[in-house]
Amino acid sequence: MTIRTFAAAASLLTLASTLASPLAAQDAPIIQPGAPGKENRTLKAEDATKLAATTFTPADARFMQMMIPHHAQATEMAELVEDRTSNEDIIAIAGRINAGQADEIAFMRDWLSARGQPAKMMHMGGMSHEEHMAAMGMASPEQMARLASLKGTEFDALFLQLMIPHHRGAIDMVDDLLNQPGTAYDPVMFEFVNDIRVEQQGEIERMNAIAAGLSTDPRANLAPGFRDAGEAISNLRLVTAMPKPTGFFDPANPAQLQPRIEDEEDEPSDDVDAQEEPELVAATTPDPRDADDEESEDRFGQRGSLLSFANTDMAFSGDLLVTGNYHGWNAYRLGEDGVPQLVSSVVCPGGQGDVSIVGDLLLMSVQDSRARVDCGLGGVQGRVSEDRFRGLRIFDISDITNPRQVGLVQTCRGSHTHSVVSADADRIVVYNSGTSYVRDDAELAGCFDTAGDDTALFSIDVIEIPVADPAASRIVDSPRVFAENDQIAGLWRGGDHGEGTQNTNSTNHCHDITVFPALDIAAGACSGNGIILDISSPLKPQRIDDVTDKGFAYWHSATFNNDGTKILFTDEWGGGGRPRCQSGDPREWGANAIYSLEDRQLSFESLYKLPAPQSDKENCVAHNGSIIPVPGRDIFVQAWYQGGISVIDFTDAKNPIEIAYFDRGPVDKQQLITGGYWSAYWYDGRIYGTEIARGLDVFALEPSEFLTAEEIAAAEAARYEGGVFNPQTQTQVTWPEDVIAAVEASRKGG
Repeated sequence: MTIRTFAAAASLLTLASTLASPLAAQDAPIIQPGAPGKENRTLKAEDATKLAATTFTPADARFMQMMIPHHAQATEMAELVEDRTSNEDIIAIAGRINAGQADEIAFMRDWLSARGQPAKMMHMGGMSHEEHMAAMGMASPEQMARLASLKGTEFDALFLQLMIPHHRGAIDMVDDLLNQPGTAYDPVMFEFVNDIRVEQQGEIERMNAIAAGLSTDPRANLAPGFRDAGEAISNLRLVTAMPKPTGFFDPANPAQLQPRIEDEEDEPSDDVDAQEEPELVAATTPDPRDADDEESEDRFGQRGSLLSFANTDMAFSGDLLVTGNYHGWNAYRLGEDGVPQLVSSVVCPGGQGDVSIVGDLLLMSVQDSRARVDCGLGGVQGRVSEDRFRGLRIFDISDITNPRQVGLVQTCRGSHTHSVVSADADRIVVYNSGTSYVRDDAELAGCFDTAGDDTALFSIDVIEIPVADPAASRIVDSPRVFAENDQIAGLWRGGDHGEGTQNTNSTNHCHDITVFPALDIAAGACSGNGIILDISSPLKPQRIDDVTDKGFAYWHSATFNNDGTKILFTDEWGGGGRPRCQSGDPREWGANAIYSLEDRQLSFESLYKLPAPQSDKENCVAHNGSIIPVPGRDIFVQAWYQGGISVIDFTDAKNPIEIAYFDRGPVDKQQLITGGYWSAYWYDGRIYGTEIARGLDVFALEPSEFLTAEEIAAAEAARYEGGVFNPQTQTQVTWPEDVIAAVEASRKGG
């Protein structure tokens, strides 16, 4: 061996010895830097790798420490039950809590003790004790004291009112834990926290049903049915309930129930009768409490049908009513008592279907990727296609019995809603709001959803329509109405507003923009914000104020009062397809927010949410409505999907009250089928409601302790400029002087 090779071998042996010896590795210091301005720490080898050698994280320990008092309060509430109620359902809930949560508390204490962790958390991350309790859905000491003071139905109602958010708090704690990296690594703990989530969610569903049963509101627990559902009405008269026209429903499945999935043992034989199409039946949901129930649960398809027939928004002009639909639109003439008579149906699938009328032109919003330029039924294949249409359709309705498509404006995000800002004999200006995905640049040039100034996000579309040549309609600008400090994404970026607050969508589009041309102002419900726009220059809208709300999930729509001093914004929590009006749902979520408007600046006044509890088979949340023009008062009629129609008085902006309503039971007993009222609007003395699943309803107001006959007559006599009502273009109404005088006299008892 040469000297050089021996030296090399010696070096390798030395390196191997160094790598193999942990003592040698510790000769170099292991440093843990301190915070800026603080000293470093020198760690021992075993301390540097301490976390890797454990089977739990600090977050796991905090979860257990927080859940112990959480469970303890549940058992404290359950112990109050025995001497305060005879309601068997409440007693059963308390029994399950006492039987389960005491054992779980013991498990959590043992879990912490075995890992050398204290059972009590020593700090709360900067929150006060009260804030910490509220963040976990726990009742305050004052609420607990009030619960202990009640008996009978009052006790039952408050028990459920406190216990539902308490259980929801446990679910939120589990979700927060599992969203952190490395947590619940221990299989036993992972199973434990998931059991908490499943059990608590099951209890919430049962408690919501029990709470609805306690309600004395006639709208609670209405019988389900497509055509024969139970109904409740107050201070309204149902003038007519019209089914959808032919061509706008599936005759074999008019309610669009989900198809039953056949189990293997149910597969058809070779018998001819057995090969018929499976019957569309309702889903079965056994009570989870019936542990011994061996009946299997029916399963149903979850995908939507090829064609959707959902009724959507409305527009009026003179005696003409047009109702939008995902499948096209229908035109009616309004007759005696406001009863519509169908005059034509236009099949043009594309989704959304919101409509506006300007003279002899009808505008229609289209958003779905399957919509075609030619209104065809076959959909569109592929990521890029010249056949696809997403944007604003324009129809000539000068002959309403034979409408013609005369213009198309393709947009990057389609058209979810649109607002007619100004119109004269030469030009119509429209604001377009697209809320869907950004299409590919290869399909429509200039469409990008990536970062940078060229993105199709963070803007609205300003569309110009030449009245004499609608085919030449085009986007003339895409103003960055959300910009702030030279950033186009200048408003709400998404996320929650702190512990116990709502997770709010980011502001990169507007859902609705309600323009008020008489006042040169607009209110935008823009996903994560409510905004005010100056529209004195219609082609160049400028944002002048904006607000957020910690309880709003999605700013959906906006309505001014008649003098423009108040705005009612709606929150579409859950997107419109989920049951968000159950007894245990937060009263401040999925509600209306009423703001005063002074010097074009918004100030929050109050919240209003539908007071009647709905079931878990009824999609329900705040949706579209309009002002009922009673002189000197601010009255609003509103659609709540399967929550029905509600009329509220918000003249006192801090104390809105309900003065009339109509509601039906769910479409189906065991399936949650999207239905109910998309829109409810006052026009020419009647309330019109587009019922998504069932058809078109018309109502009349009835005199009551809330409204005099003269006030109703004044609303019927209100004058709309041009005799037109478009949902996102607000007209300042006027009244004849003698009508106002009669109203004032009626309020004095004259």
